[in-house]
Parts: sequence; structure tokens; C-alpha cells
Amino acid sequence: MVALAFRNLTLGYDRHPAVHHLETEISSGSLTAIVGPNGAGKSTLLKAITGVLTPLEGRVIFDEITREDVAYLPQKSDIDLTFPVSVTELVAMGLWKEIGAFGRLGRKGRERVQEAIEAVGLAGLEKRAIGALSGGQLQRALFARLLLQDAKVVLLDEPFSAIDARTMSDLIGVIRGWHNDGRTVLAVLHDHETVRDHFPQTLMLAREMVAHGPTPQVMTQANHSRARRMCEANPGDPILCEVTAA
Repeated sequence: MVALAFRNLTLGYDRHPAVHHLETEISSGSLTAIVGPNGAGKSTLLKAITGVLTPLEGRVIFDEITREDVAYLPQKSDIDLTFPVSVTELVAMGLWKEIGAFGRLGRKGRERVQEAIEAVGLAGLEKRAIGALSGGQLQRALFARLLLQDAKVVLLDEPFSAIDARTMSDLIGVIRGWHNDGRTVLAVLHDHETVRDHFPQTLMLAREMVAHGPTPQVMTQANHSRARRMCEANPGDPILCEVTAA
């Protein structure tokens, strides 16, 4: 069964393509890493799935789900840490589909928020402002919010950036839980060892698709070299295309 399909999908900004003619499918319940050089269109693809970015050509097709079934964790740089909310208030935003923007949580809602906070190891920090959290604590809070969204498809953009090893291990446990529940998870990642150790499927991009399939078949030196050549073939492209270490 297919969760998402990309049909001749071309994405970009100001008519400048960042992803070219992507044609592939994401199986329901799969755990997929999205890898590739910097500037290769990985984050752009997630934005197209959420509907934030309109395709220049082609489309994203949902099979038996809608965009309301998608939860999205952006890069931490996209989050306004000056916004005056506590950990509890941030996590409670995961229930917005159920209670609305101005709805009251109620007893059961508060219990669910507390359970999510405890599930990611943030008990005792419920009243702390998000701007006072460490990078790892903030990421735990954002994962708790995702837990409450109860989405069928979870998109993660660099979820392990600038966090400590223990936090990373705990959050990988959350991701495995989603996978075991049959949810579809796509994560943009840079650390290839993490991809090999924890993600059974991989989609490699270099503005075009390099390879997609079982991780051992995708994460090969030949494919990394191909991705590098595809970047070097566009020397005048204003988007950076730096190859990360394999």
C-alpha cells in the first residue's frame, strides 16, 4: 500500500527548480531517511508534502489519507524561541485539531499532555519557557507535540541536529514506536551512520532522485559519487550543493 506518490514532481523558488521531476512512491508504514548533499532539495520536498510549497510541475498524491493526516517537525531554525509559551503550552498545540485554536483542554486533555511530556523525558520542566530550553530539551518538547497529533504520516526535518547523544537515542526510540504502530515516517538526515543503523529505507536526492529503496542498496559509494557528480554538473546554480561525509 502506498502512503505518498510523487509524480513528475518539480519544486523550486522563484521558478528556480530545487527538485527535478521526482517520480517515486513511499510505502505506508515505512521508515525512510531522506539524504543527499546540502541544497539537494530534501527540506523542500517535505514542504511540498505539507502543502507549504506549491509544485512548479507534477504533484504529490496521497493514497487514502489527506494532508490533515500529516505531522511536520521543521528545522529548529524555523521556530521562534521568543514566543512566550511554556513547555506545556507548546506540547498542547498538538491537540489543536481536536480542540481548536481557542478550545480548552479539559481534564483528559491535560492528562494526555502530561503523558506526552513524560514520554519524552521532560517531567519537571512543564512551566519552563521554550526559550530557556537547551537544544535537546526543545527537541523533546517538539516530539511530545508530535505524539499528541497522532498523525498517520510524520515528517522530520533534521530532527537530530545539535542535540546530545542521550536525547538522540531517546528520540530514535519515539520514532521506532511510530514505525511499530504502522505510521509512515520520513526524516531528513545528514549522519549516514544513523541512517544505516535505524532507517530501513532511504531516498537519496541531488535535486533529482539518485536512488530510492532499501538502505543498504541506496547508501553505496557509487550512489554518493553519482550525487557528487550531479551537483558538480550545475556549477552555476546559486543553491549550495556540498556533499556530506559518507
